[in-house]
Amino acid sequence: MEEILNFLKKAGVWYLATDEDGQPKVRPFGSQMIYKGKLYFETGLKKNVAKQLLKNPKVEICAMLDGEWLRLTAEAVHDPDIEAQKAMLETIPELKKMYAAGDGNTAVFYLKNTKAVLYGFGKEPRTINF
Repeated sequence: MEEILNFLKKAGVWYLATDEDGQPKVRPFGSQMIYKGKLYFETGLKKNVAKQLLKNPKVEICAMLDGEWLRLTAEAVHDPDIEAQKAMLETIPELKKMYAAGDGNTAVFYLKNTKAVLYGFGKEPRTINF
C-alpha cells in the first residue's frame, strides 16, 4: 500500500473513474493518505463524484510516472469519521482553503478490495492487492 501511495503522491495528479448511470466519468485528483491501514482520498459531498461513489462504489484509478503507469480497481467506502477528515486536512493542508472537518461537505473515502497493477514499457506487469 505504501508503494501505491508513494506512486500517487509522486505522480501529483491521478485520475478517478466513476459511473453515472452507465456513463464513465473521469476527473483529476491529488489527495491521498494512509489512515488506520487504509488508502484514503478526499472530495466534497456536494460534488457529483461523491454522489456517484455513494450510488456505485466501484472505481478505477489511473496515474502515470516516469514511463510507468498504475491502474487500480477498488470499491470506495465513505468514512464519516471526523478524525479521518482531520487527518486528510493535515496531510494535504491546501484542502483547508475549501474544506473543514465536520462541515457537512468534507468527505473521505477509503479503498477496499483493491487490485493495483503497475505497468511499464518492456516490463512485466506487477500486481499488488490490498
